[in-house]
Amino acid sequence: MSALGRPEGEHRRAQPEGSLVIPDRLDHIIQHAVAAGVLPANATRPQQDHRPWPVVLLTALGAWLAAVPLLIVVGFMLSDVALRGAGTYVVGALVLGGAVMMLRARKLPLFVEQLAVPALIVGGSLLGYALFRDLPHRGAAAAAAMLVGAVVWAVPKPWLRVLLGAAAAVLVGLAVAPLRWSYLGRSEWPSVWLALHVLLAVALVGAWIQRDLLNRGEDARAAAAWESLSVGWLLVTLAGLAFWAGMTFLVGASLGGSGEVGEIARALSPKASSRLGDMVLLQLGSLTLATAGAAWLAYHWPALRQAWCAGVALVLLGLAWFMPSLGGVLLVLAYCVAGARWRVAAAAGVAVAWIIGAFYYQLSWPLADKALLLAGAGAALGALAWGSARRTPASSASAPVAANPLALGKTQAGMALGALLVLAVANIGIWQKESLIAHGQPVFVALAPVDPRSLMQGDFMALRFAIPSEGADAMHDKAGGRRPHVVARRDARGIATLQRLDSGEPLASDEFRIELSPKNQGWVLVTDAWFFKEGEAERWAKAKYGEFRVGSDGRALLVGLRGAELQKL
Repeated sequence: MSALGRPEGEHRRAQPEGSLVIPDRLDHIIQHAVAAGVLPANATRPQQDHRPWPVVLLTALGAWLAAVPLLIVVGFMLSDVALRGAGTYVVGALVLGGAVMMLRARKLPLFVEQLAVPALIVGGSLLGYALFRDLPHRGAAAAAAMLVGAVVWAVPKPWLRVLLGAAAAVLVGLAVAPLRWSYLGRSEWPSVWLALHVLLAVALVGAWIQRDLLNRGEDARAAAAWESLSVGWLLVTLAGLAFWAGMTFLVGASLGGSGEVGEIARALSPKASSRLGDMVLLQLGSLTLATAGAAWLAYHWPALRQAWCAGVALVLLGLAWFMPSLGGVLLVLAYCVAGARWRVAAAAGVAVAWIIGAFYYQLSWPLADKALLLAGAGAALGALAWGSARRTPASSASAPVAANPLALGKTQAGMALGALLVLAVANIGIWQKESLIAHGQPVFVALAPVDPRSLMQGDFMALRFAIPSEGADAMHDKAGGRRPHVVARRDARGIATLQRLDSGEPLASDEFRIELSPKNQGWVLVTDAWFFKEGEAERWAKAKYGEFRVGSDGRALLVGLRGAELQKL
């Protein structure tokens, strides 16, 4: 017998005979609700779909392979009707309505369910095309968002509601974002920030409505629909705030800087308002949201009302001031942690790390100032963690590490060793570059013509040097992974002419080697980009030469750009 006086397992979910039945949190909630008279005595948990995911995946693949060609053939047959006039609305509504009816069926075979998904996409896409064709973009986005909301209400599939919630968030964001979606200039980025925070406000208002207004049995359907929709909505909001912050630390360099990857990296370049007043307003908004997140978490978790927790909050508030998209993400993180929504909280944690890493590329800040701010924040957080661990009572059951002095000592030693390694790696790299700048021979290499459309892109200038790189891959493989070199000859003014790839033959007295660097499946001379502060595009557009320092081993470093007469810019 259970503690409630009923046979154990009476209210548990149905299981195959002989299987192990382990009650989870929902089972206990149902049992207590029945005992309190909130639920009837015969209440059971909803039956869940326990089909193995490989079966679902293979069935979906087969259904899509069957549905897509059929939809293409039907599309060709109805192309004149479906893409013109009112026919687009009629065909789109019929396809979308049929897909919704199939997905609403109670006992729907998995194959048929997966057949309905591409039909849902096609019907929704046709209606979206018609709306954006016939209405202003903002009105079309708003109408499409309402259509997606209706589909979310009608389709009782949680996973599909999550995807539709993400689509709804994108459409609402477009409805309140700047009009020029194809090109977002620097003046539009404050409006993008505002649009993203409108999405955040909608998510929080929806959470309040779900908790305080949709808490009755007859409202369970609406609450369940919002629960799934809000996951996709919040994920899109977090991704948008991370996108607004820019490319995070070292990711752009790891992925490459040209081609499609380069275009993505440039789209994720650090965003900053051209007006100081706009930036101050964004910083105040970020600080306010971060403060609200800290207060929310302290309210729901009284154990956090301690001095060291207040110190952590102050450090994060300081970072939120300097990173305008961080405050909203911290609020989402606090809301999800307090509500035990761990998956979305994990996504928010990734967004926090991304935004803090993106601060490294804020070109309006000197590198030393950025390093001082981030290092100071890290040191403060480390000191607070160390102090809290020392003050935690050894008898506390919630602090097993503090109860074991040996484990605590190992943890502190590991933190200290990690910090020393980070400092050592960073400072060794700095020392190597400073030594190359101080002792390397100055060399100037002429810039080759660059596509004017790619020359200046915000705070980024594309560079290209004419290097004899044909056969560089073969030399790289033949040398066992060692980077190829080019042989150059320097004239009296220091201008280097790149002669040929180095094949290991002896060099003439006026020749020297320069190491090439891998970039996007090719080879470049050190780099293909020059970053500068906001507003200096006109200054650097006059560049005709790249200024390098080259060491005796061929390692080179781009230290500046020079004009047509080698004058400093």
